[in-house]
Amino acid sequence: MYRIFLLLVLILPFITSCRKESPYSPDRVIIGIPSDIQTLNPLYAYTVDEGAISELLFLSLVTFKWDEEKGNLKTVPMLATDWIWNSDSTSLSFNLREDVYWSDGIQCTAEDVLYSFDLYSDPVVQSKLLGSFKSLYLNDDSSIDLDKSFKILNPFSIQINFRSDAAPVLPEIIFPLIPKHVFSKYERKDIATAKENLEPVTNGAFKLSDWSKNQSVTLRINENSFLYNNSSIKEIIFKVVPDYNSRLTQLKKGEIDLTELVKPDDISELKRYAHLSIKPVKGREYDYVGWNNIDPDIYQREGRFISHKLFGDARVRRALTHAINRKEILEEYLLNYGELAAGPVSPIFKEAIDPNLKPHQYNPSKAKQLLAESGWTETDKDGILQKGKLQFRFTLHIPSGNPRRSYAATVIKNNLRAVGIDVNVITLEPGVLIEEFYSRKIDAWMMGWFVPIPVDLKMSWYSDLEVTPVNFVGYGSAEADQLLDKMEKRISVDEYNQLLKEFQAVINRDEPMTFMYWLDNITVYNNRISNMDISPLGVVHHCWEWTINN
Repeated sequence: MYRIFLLLVLILPFITSCRKESPYSPDRVIIGIPSDIQTLNPLYAYTVDEGAISELLFLSLVTFKWDEEKGNLKTVPMLATDWIWNSDSTSLSFNLREDVYWSDGIQCTAEDVLYSFDLYSDPVVQSKLLGSFKSLYLNDDSSIDLDKSFKILNPFSIQINFRSDAAPVLPEIIFPLIPKHVFSKYERKDIATAKENLEPVTNGAFKLSDWSKNQSVTLRINENSFLYNNSSIKEIIFKVVPDYNSRLTQLKKGEIDLTELVKPDDISELKRYAHLSIKPVKGREYDYVGWNNIDPDIYQREGRFISHKLFGDARVRRALTHAINRKEILEEYLLNYGELAAGPVSPIFKEAIDPNLKPHQYNPSKAKQLLAESGWTETDKDGILQKGKLQFRFTLHIPSGNPRRSYAATVIKNNLRAVGIDVNVITLEPGVLIEEFYSRKIDAWMMGWFVPIPVDLKMSWYSDLEVTPVNFVGYGSAEADQLLDKMEKRISVDEYNQLLKEFQAVINRDEPMTFMYWLDNITVYNNRISNMDISPLGVVHHCWEWTINN
């Protein structure tokens, strides 16, 4: 008996070690993410990671790549082999591949395309794209009128019809498609809780292999996909590592292969590791300080738009920007991994940016001059500006757990005190802060914003707050509204870009918020991964094209 026990003691460690999978598997990539996802259904993929994973599992009609030279999208076939616009761009026909099957063996057809549009636009379903199909014919509840908007030509061809007064562009009708045979068995109100949101039937480049809640999401290459080739990575694991420093440690040790949103002050140390590559990408995210342009109390109580007593004057808002040393934050905290912002259009959109439009520079003297022109003067010898009996004091709300914004808030507080403005900084949980400015209950806050591709500014800047609730600062301008309305007309790309430039000039003049800086997305990855295309469209975009150097 003792010999048997001794033999087991000697053999079991060997068996265990053989079963342990090396992180350096020749066909596996491990990506560190800060938190688990909540769904695999693209209807509800609200977070960046949910969107990235769902796009690997579900095909779209076409896909996009980033044209770095021009700063816009290049269209690439996906489920659709080709597409044809009619002569006046009022309809578009897609021809689909006939070799695409859902993971349960059912063939993907034009019926799935039609059904997907129906679900995404249905108010009962409450998808992330609800209200996004304004170029199509709509019903009274804003769902798509299927009879007017679509015609199935055959099982693998579908025609999409647009309103004659609309200006459709291809990206606004591209999204991951949904299997009709799976979800049509549910009532629409129950789709959000369907088990297939966690155990999906898919048709993409990858299939779900395992989802261990709060630990990892494992995808396996779909060898039946037309996207598969022998050199494709076979497995991709999204490993949940909530602690930022732990993600960096695992990156250094090779326990994960890639992570995003690396802080600039960690770059110098990471450069010491020969197996790591660093890729900063000019992005679509900017930090901003929001100034409530309208009086929040009156708006909440009466629904009327009355200029804010502190921030209602554009001269004051420009003064605030001139008073803040954004360059100091960019250089000292971000180590120049970013650039000062002049408005809400990212510099990556090269054809839509006016090179003559410059960010407001740090100039305390100019700030004081503009404040004086607006009637703010120092009268009580306490160093605080006044207008009548009103002193220039306010509370700046920032999110907790964000060192960059805490650092910036300290700079802002000190800079504004130097021009006679007293700032009290309060930290709130991010969810609480979002609710506060979404309901227009606060005067000033600091957050970030992503610009969509293609550029769509109406939802953020149009003055009708009932239609555009994410115009958080309550900005209203007849001139800006007119330009935004023109952008929705049937115009050429060049005309659209010219309108964008004119709109940016208006925003730069009115300065409804202080645009701080565009942030680089710094990705660090193991250089055993090749053929990566890290761009403003994302990191794992088209990762089935990645290969491993062993």
